[in-house]
Amino acid sequence: MKKADIGVAAYVLAAFVMLIVPINSGLLDVLLACNMAVAFTIMFGCMFAREALDMSYYPTMLLFTTIFRIALNVSSTRLILTTGDPGNVVRTFGEFVGGNDLIMGAIVFIILIIIQFMVINKGSERVAEVTARFTLDAMPGKQMAIDADLNTGAITDKQAKERRDKIQQEASFFGSMDGAVKYVKGDATAGLIITAVNIVGGILMGVLRQNMEVMAALEEYAVLTIGDGLVSQIPSLLISLSTGILVTKGSKDADFGSVLIKQLFGVPKTMYLVGAVLIGLGIVTPLNTLIFLSVGAMFIVVGRMMASTIETAQIESEASEEEMAVEEIRQPENVTSLLQVDPIELEFGYGIIPLADVNQGGDLLDRVVMIRRQIALELGTIVPIIRLRDNIQLNPNQYIIKIKGIQVSEGEILFDHYMAMNPGYVEEEITGIKTFEPSFHLPAVWITEGQRERAESLGYTVVDPPSIIATHLTEVIRQHIAELLSRQDVQNLIDNLKESNPSIVDELVPKMLGLGEVQKVLQNLLKEGISIRDLLTIFETMADYAPTTRDTDILTEYARQSLKRAISARYFPPNETTSVVTLDPKVEQEIMGSVKQTEQGAYLTLAPERTKAVMASVQAEVEKLESLGKNPIIITSPIVRMYFKRLTEDYFKDLIVVSYNEVETNVELQSVGMVSA
Repeated sequence: MKKADIGVAAYVLAAFVMLIVPINSGLLDVLLACNMAVAFTIMFGCMFAREALDMSYYPTMLLFTTIFRIALNVSSTRLILTTGDPGNVVRTFGEFVGGNDLIMGAIVFIILIIIQFMVINKGSERVAEVTARFTLDAMPGKQMAIDADLNTGAITDKQAKERRDKIQQEASFFGSMDGAVKYVKGDATAGLIITAVNIVGGILMGVLRQNMEVMAALEEYAVLTIGDGLVSQIPSLLISLSTGILVTKGSKDADFGSVLIKQLFGVPKTMYLVGAVLIGLGIVTPLNTLIFLSVGAMFIVVGRMMASTIETAQIESEASEEEMAVEEIRQPENVTSLLQVDPIELEFGYGIIPLADVNQGGDLLDRVVMIRRQIALELGTIVPIIRLRDNIQLNPNQYIIKIKGIQVSEGEILFDHYMAMNPGYVEEEITGIKTFEPSFHLPAVWITEGQRERAESLGYTVVDPPSIIATHLTEVIRQHIAELLSRQDVQNLIDNLKESNPSIVDELVPKMLGLGEVQKVLQNLLKEGISIRDLLTIFETMADYAPTTRDTDILTEYARQSLKRAISARYFPPNETTSVVTLDPKVEQEIMGSVKQTEQGAYLTLAPERTKAVMASVQAEVEKLESLGKNPIIITSPIVRMYFKRLTEDYFKDLIVVSYNEVETNVELQSVGMVSA
């Protein structure tokens, strides 16, 4: 055990020993002195703590000091009633602090009790209760603010975790303080009751055991009892004061003493007014003229000194700023910060700022957080931090989306308007400003708030501006998620998998495949919208086939076949026949015949006229499926799938190419055409 652990255990154990075992007056003096030292230590510790969490174990300290003080009360009571000699400390407090007078000691004791009960305890209890309630109520807002800062890049993941932990600690601390204040209040109550019991018990002991007169017994035992009460209530008062200081602490940016003095005496105008008032009172009223004139003059002198200090500080600050500006001009430009490229940026004009400003009721930051969560659930990868910036060079209602610093898409919204889109079956038109939905370029109409209810009743799909931007951003991220997956992201995914499945990671990386090869396979899957959330299955498949081939395209096909349950669930609804298009076997043979293998991978050498003919056939079949309201899906043999997809991806962005091995056996397909040339 550590020495600190032994010390704390001995402190608590001593309290229980004193409750049971009688101690002599000399040891009691030592323990009472230690009790006062602990009380002063706690008070000064609370005064100079920069924030409440610096004393996070304060509720536990309250509990320990309370039981120790009660144990001292019991021990001193035992000595007062049995021997009449509770030691030097108790007797000194009774005779010196109480003036060796029963009435004077009683008055001082009662005043201390009133101060502790009515002023410090009551105020501390109320502040602790309100602080605990406000801290708990503010937790959701603080969590959202942390997520917003994280998504805008203002803080890192580590800093966000530290802030969340601090919020949890604050909630626990102030919740505990709300209850711990009751210890101090109960301690003061117990001290008052023990004092009353001691006085009654002392009179009985003096009259019945020592044959003393009632007044003599009262005089003897009451002075000692009041001394005992004073010596216990003064540390209790210090602890109460410490509690009040801790729960009312307002700043953590500077020392307690410096801030207090600066806020109280740091305004020269205040010092002048106070000095003038005191001097006026000393001259006009019968008050002691010398005292009031001296104190008033002192305040005026202090005010002048503070004014001089402030003026000097301002001049030094201005000179320092000028020197820094000149020095900055002289220094060569620091271009390191300009080399950083943000993976994803959303820039918007000043008219869209209210949508991103939480203080104005905007929830765009919250939607960005939800986008990252949604992509993580759908595709199994972490979206990089999305940087939000206002750009005065854009039109007020315009926004642009950048990937790695390059603009890839843009849109424009009308603030305080809604976008209404016809899902295809609404016949009645609604008046408004015609436009196009930016994500899928569908025809739409801008309508006002007053038209929203009518448009929804007619069957229009109505969305607000933040939803438009969020949907557009989500689609852009989905389209570019493969290139956003960096080697570091892959390493993070591998580290996460290694925590639960270390054997497969140790077998595959880097013994069989390098980090870059694993990245390429995962990018191939994400490029076609296949989720990599089931990373264990993907890694096991690569480990099975990596000994025979390190071609990442072939490994991708094997991984897709292992994920056929997920692919089928994505493209082929259960209990429903899906219309698809097949690929002519002759076209398949022609494609395979044009594949050339090199050390850098395979590529197609299909003649341009043949490519054009195949694409024309694909175009006709895709239009046939779209006319039926179906997704454009083409089924091929496994060996041809990746080459055919590579052939068509530049012509048809949304074309889905699936091999027979990627379809579950219970899926029902209906061929409505064949690609031929």
